Amino acid sequence: MGQNIRTGRCVVAVDGPSGSGKSTVSRRLASGIDARYLDTGAMYRAITWAVLRSGVDPADAESVAKVAGEVELRIGTDPQGYGVTVDGTAVDKDIRGPEVTGAVSAVSAVPAVRALLVQRQREMIANAGRIVVEGRDIGSVVAPDADLKVYLTASESARAKRRSTEDAADVAATAADLARRDRLDSTRTADPLRQADDAVVLDTTELGIDEVVARLRDLLTERGAR
Repeated sequence: MGQNIRTGRCVVAVDGPSGSGKSTVSRRLASGIDARYLDTGAMYRAITWAVLRSGVDPADAESVAKVAGEVELRIGTDPQGYGVTVDGTAVDKDIRGPEVTGAVSAVSAVPAVRALLVQRQREMIANAGRIVVEGRDIGSVVAPDADLKVYLTASESARAKRRSTEDAADVAATAADLARRDRLDSTRTADPLRQADDAVVLDTTELGIDEVVARLRDLLTERGAR
């Protein structure tokens, strides 16, 4: 791999819908290139958890923004074991529950929440040196100058099967929920889910995690060589 990738600044932006493999691929890639790892989706989930804890309606944008501005959110960037806390409380497991999953798209659509977290994410990226960042607006909004932009996708059935396996949920119900989240995330006014114009699109439907990571490392090597 090119020397600049392993020893200098390197930002990799990984976007895509739920179930496309972003989290696992991003963590493994970060470990492989001695980089930090940032799960921006976990940040939105943490704010959603705080909103629900406060008894605020996720559809009440003004109240949601108030909660987001008042809580202390911390997230680690170690690909081997990052942690998420809200006001000192560890929420790693809670933010993956069905209640948060059902409300996170609404909370993420609030412009004030996005502005707050995008600023925080950019600060973390600027201080990281080498980092792999995953989300839904990384290449298009958060880090448009990333060294490598990747948009992972997969068939609806593959995504539903993967996510239902993770959550021990019904595949049909999971597929319906993914379709709902895709629709909400791609049509929101603020920073919608979309592929950056210069992103490399990679369909992971028929690929294993190791194959996807290997392809991304090859892409980084090509950029390092140039």
